[in-house]
Amino acid sequence: MADDRLTFKQMCERFDVTPRTLRYYEYIELLDPDREGRSRFYSPRECARMKLILRGRKFGFSLEGIRQWLLIYEKEGTEAQMQAWVVASERQLKELADQRAQLDEAMAELQRLHDETVDELEKRRA
Repeated sequence: MADDRLTFKQMCERFDVTPRTLRYYEYIELLDPDREGRSRFYSPRECARMKLILRGRKFGFSLEGIRQWLLIYEKEGTEAQMQAWVVASERQLKELADQRAQLDEAMAELQRLHDETVDELEKRRA
């Protein structure tokens, strides 16, 4: 059993996270490693959860939202989790589209101000 588990250090390296991040994910109960004395060992299940956590973070989901989604799987199974994922992902796609629109607007305004300033500098040099 221990052969397919990762140590704390291996888990940090594999997923490119800091020890602080890994401990925090445990603290908020996203991960539940096996403990042997002061050592922690991460099973394939914990590695799969970590993959989902990092993917969720990449897509902008909150840690609490990810925790709730993982709990659905434990309590209600795969289909309920998939249904919850569809709802959450639709909501997140809308949020990301709104953020993109805001970013596009800010970039356009910044570009306009940049261009105006460059024009003003050129006029002063002429």
